[in-house]
Amino acid sequence: MTDYLRAKRISRLKLTGGISIALLLLLLITRLGTSAPTINMERLGQPVIPDFATVGASAAEIRIITADESYTLSKASNGWQMDKADGYTVRPDRLAALVTGLQGLTWGEGRTRDPEKFDRIGLGDPRDGGSGAIIQIADTSGKISAEFITGRKDAYIYARYPTDTQAFRVTGELPPLYTHNAWLDFNIIDINPDAVSAFRLYDQTGTSLYLERIVGAGERSFKPAPPFQDYRLVSRLAASTTAMALTRLQPIGVKMATDLTTAPAGRHITQTHDGLEVDLKAYREPDGYYVTIYAVEAGEGARRGITINEKAEGWAFQLNEYDWNDFTPRISSIIRPPAPTPEASP
Repeated sequence: MTDYLRAKRISRLKLTGGISIALLLLLLITRLGTSAPTINMERLGQPVIPDFATVGASAAEIRIITADESYTLSKASNGWQMDKADGYTVRPDRLAALVTGLQGLTWGEGRTRDPEKFDRIGLGDPRDGGSGAIIQIADTSGKISAEFITGRKDAYIYARYPTDTQAFRVTGELPPLYTHNAWLDFNIIDINPDAVSAFRLYDQTGTSLYLERIVGAGERSFKPAPPFQDYRLVSRLAASTTAMALTRLQPIGVKMATDLTTAPAGRHITQTHDGLEVDLKAYREPDGYYVTIYAVEAGEGARRGITINEKAEGWAFQLNEYDWNDFTPRISSIIRPPAPTPEASP
C-alpha cells in the first residue's frame, strides 16, 4: 500500500512539473513574439522622405497637424511666415532645424503592429484625436508631396505613414511641433542693460515721468530728471525695474496692430547712451496684454532702429501680464512730489 501511494505521489509531481514547464515555455514564446522588433529590411536605413532634394525645392508650405492645433509655415518672397499669426515671420533657426531634420530622418526598427498602442509612442492620428503630429509638405498648387505621422516617447522618435499598419522607430531629430508660438521670430530687440541711459513714462492717468542715470552707473542709479529733479523716489528697485523693462522683452504672441481695439493704457520710452530711442505703447485688450514698438536712432549709420522697425512695425506683441505691468506702473509708485516747504512765520 505504501509503494502504491508513493508511486501515485510521484506521478502527480511529474504531471504538475510538466504543466509548469509547458506554461513557462508558452509565456516565454508569447513575450518573445510581442517584444521583439519587427525588422522591415526594405525600409531599414532608407529616408522617411525619399528624394527630399526635389520635395524641398518645390515646397511652398509645411503643414503641422496636431490634435490641439494646426498651423502652416508658408514660403513668401521675404522668407517663411506663419499663417496662425497673420503672416508673421518664422524663426530662421527653427525652420533650418526642421528642414535639416526632415532631410536626415531615416527608418529604423519596426515596432508595434497594434493600432491601439500607437498613442503610447505618439503615433495616434491627430485627426482622430490621437497623440501624433502630421507633417505635410505641399507645393505651390497645394499638392502634398510628402506626409507622415511622427511622435516621441522618452529619447526616441517614431514615425509611420498614415496608411501604415505598423509603427517604426526612426533615426534623426526634429524640433518640437506642438505649439505654433515657438516658431515665431521674437528676436526683435537686443539692448544691454548697461546701455540704457533714461526712460520716459506716461501712465494710465496721463501723468508723465522722466528718469536718467550717468554712464557707468548701476541699475538702481536712476534719478528724477528735469522737471522732476525735486521729486523723491519711492523705491530704487521700482525705478530700475521699469527702466530695464525693454531689455527683458519676451513676447508670447503677436497680432496685427490694426486689430487692436482699445486705446493705449500707457507709454514707455527707452533711451540709450548711444542714441537709440524705442517708443513702446501698451494696450489692455480683451484677448490679452499687448505692446507696439517703434524705434528712432540718431546719426547717419542708424541701422539698429531700421532693423527693429522692420520686425516690429505694424505688429502688436502679446506679453504675459507680469511683464506688461513692468511697462505700465503708476508713476505714484515710483516717485513722489517734494514735501511742501513750511511757510515762514510773520
